[in-house]
Amino acid sequence: MAAVKGVVRLRVAAGKASPSPAIGQALGPLGVNMMEFCKSFNDRTAHLLADVPTPVTLTAFADRTFEFQIKTPPTTWFLKKCAGITSGSATPGEVYVGNIKLRQIYEIAKIKQTDENLDYMDLPSLCKSIIGSAKSMGLRITQ
Repeated sequence: MAAVKGVVRLRVAAGKASPSPAIGQALGPLGVNMMEFCKSFNDRTAHLLADVPTPVTLTAFADRTFEFQIKTPPTTWFLKKCAGITSGSATPGEVYVGNIKLRQIYEIAKIKQTDENLDYMDLPSLCKSIIGSAKSMGLRITQ
């Protein structure tokens, strides 16, 4: 394996990677074949719904090869989808913009637990973290 040339973090819609300027500006200087990345990414995210924002960490090597890791969508995206809102509250704790059920938080935590970066956290801890995110967005937690 060659030396690492660079690491790039991107957020790309699932199944919609294309050699657009946004991706091109990030990958071009590293010498990564953009068409190859887009094809691999779209194949690996084909099982996800379209337009799901998918965080990707791409590692480029000096021999112009690359590898990438796909992570789970952001917690805020899940919360907004479950609550049916487009943005959080400007004053969380005072103004509530929506409600989310504890069952939905549990389901989000089960999805997030599959992420390699969060596999050390147990389910109750993940639920507490997601509840904190929901409260900071101005969502009311219901049974």
